[in-house]
Amino acid sequence: MSIFNLCNLPPWVIASRHFNEHPQPLFLQGVRDANRFLFNKLDTLENRDERGQVFSDYLSVKFQLHHEDGHTDSARRALRNSYLRFLKGWMMDSNSVEGAVLKSWVESRMGIAPTFHNGRISGTDSEAHYRYIVDRTRGSKRTNAINAQLDLLYEYCQYELQRSHGKLGTLTLFRGTNGATEDQILEQVGKREQIVRLNNLVSFTDEEERAWEFGSIVWRVQVPTSKIFFFDELLPTSLLKGEGEYLVIGGDYLVKRIMCTV
Repeated sequence: MSIFNLCNLPPWVIASRHFNEHPQPLFLQGVRDANRFLFNKLDTLENRDERGQVFSDYLSVKFQLHHEDGHTDSARRALRNSYLRFLKGWMMDSNSVEGAVLKSWVESRMGIAPTFHNGRISGTDSEAHYRYIVDRTRGSKRTNAINAQLDLLYEYCQYELQRSHGKLGTLTLFRGTNGATEDQILEQVGKREQIVRLNNLVSFTDEEERAWEFGSIVWRVQVPTSKIFFFDELLPTSLLKGEGEYLVIGGDYLVKRIMCTV
């Protein structure tokens, strides 16, 4: 875990199970202030799909993701390397180059280092850490300010969650797993409850039945809305739409094992 981050709270607080039990707002330094025009405009719109379109258009202009001539090489490169590419890459494989870039964003902004990338990251001298660094570098060097794009994506996600759920709260989410392959069990609390250290960015779903498609074990977790990086209904043309998927900032979580009723 890093000593530094770009959040209003230190990394060890954000990653702790106590944060999940007593959630607090998280915000990235300077992001909303630097993009006041966007959030002021969003305040005037009642329709979420319309807000999502305004957000997409704003990023397209700010980071030159679309040019007037969409057939130019620079236009194609900008679109190919936009935040949408990294969301799609994560959906296909969280251990991909795109997955490494998203994990790197969490590490640089929240100060929480990844614990798994194509293998358990046991230290900076481990093979998995080397692969993570290589993939992160490969993914980042071809992008147009990808971390700044992801900063705005997170802040927009928080904005939408605040409008729909209030300023602070938790959501009940589910995670399918095959055991402690990516996740480290820290403590057995009860017969079906454990403290688990999750990777710094992990996928959840809000549908219990769907979680069973991803593992022989399903965990139920209370996730603070402030630790949700992205969810599939956030954007009107989301690549994850209909999957019920949430991308959640990791750390130590109390998880309850759900018994299969089939």
